[in-house]
Amino acid sequence: MSFVFDPAAPVAVPVAGSQDRFPVRRVYCVGRNYAAHAREMGFDPDREPPFFFCKPADAVVPVAEGSTLSLPYPPETANLHYEIELVAAIGRGGADIPVEQALEHVWGYAVGLDMTRRDLQMKMREAGRPWELGKAFDQSGPIGPLYPASAVKDIHKAGIWLQVNGADKQRSDIGKLIWSIAETVSYLSRYFRLEAGDLIYTGTPEGVGPVVRGDKMVGGVDGLGTLSVQIA
Repeated sequence: MSFVFDPAAPVAVPVAGSQDRFPVRRVYCVGRNYAAHAREMGFDPDREPPFFFCKPADAVVPVAEGSTLSLPYPPETANLHYEIELVAAIGRGGADIPVEQALEHVWGYAVGLDMTRRDLQMKMREAGRPWELGKAFDQSGPIGPLYPASAVKDIHKAGIWLQVNGADKQRSDIGKLIWSIAETVSYLSRYFRLEAGDLIYTGTPEGVGPVVRGDKMVGGVDGLGTLSVQIA
């Protein structure tokens, strides 16, 4: 078999403490999965069914532990926002996965950023249109190294935080997810067959806000290291 042009190499996230890489297949993101964030975005945080949007796999930008990604300020926006998130990486596929079995499908976890062109997202939302212009742009999903689930303790109670230029902006814990990791995996698998290589950005806590050129974001989830990104 021949191709019209050489296929791009898959996006591959490094595995902490290893030479292995995790190839990315699809990227799913959960919207408004912390009650306080739902409120700051103007929504009632009642436990309605979760909803999802997607980013292209090549929007994911792996960032090695101890390094800082230089992230270009994206075009066509004047309101670029950070959203720190726990990312769950699927290692075993399945559909209609029961909640009590969902974590068996999770290979590992990482720290991620769902960068958002908030002005474009709001414009699309108000017009009842999809969010891709606000959420799915190039390099909109920086991610730190993946840690195997077997090596991560108490992830369901872990703290999650983000600082901009050394000042606290987001600080919460994974236990405040409206829909837990297991519930999210199970629910999503009713609509899409999940496969090894899928990433799920599980939602961001309150405190989202804008960054400008020169700002440095450092965020983390307890037990998963830190993610450092500077806007260029």
